[in-house]
Amino acid sequence: MQTKKSFTLINYEICSPKECNPDEIFCGAVLECSHKIIKQIDGVFEPPILFQDMCMGCWDCIEACQLDAIQIKHIS
Repeated sequence: MQTKKSFTLINYEICSPKECNPDEIFCGAVLECSHKIIKQIDGVFEPPILFQDMCMGCWDCIEACQLDAIQIKHIS
C-alpha cells in the first residue's frame, strides 16, 4: 500500500508580499521556513518560489502566511 505524499503549493493569485508584510515587503513564509526552501529570487516585492522536492513537511510556511496563499495538496 502506498502512502499519501504531501506537497506544499503557493497560490499565486492570492500571494502578494506587498499586502501581507508592507513594512518589510518580505514574505513572512520565507522568513519562517527553517529549511530555507522558499526564496524570493526575483526580489523582495515578488512572490516567493517554493522548492517542493526539498520540502520537509514542517508546515511553518503555512502558519506564517498571513494571506493563506500556501496550501497543502495530498496525492495518493
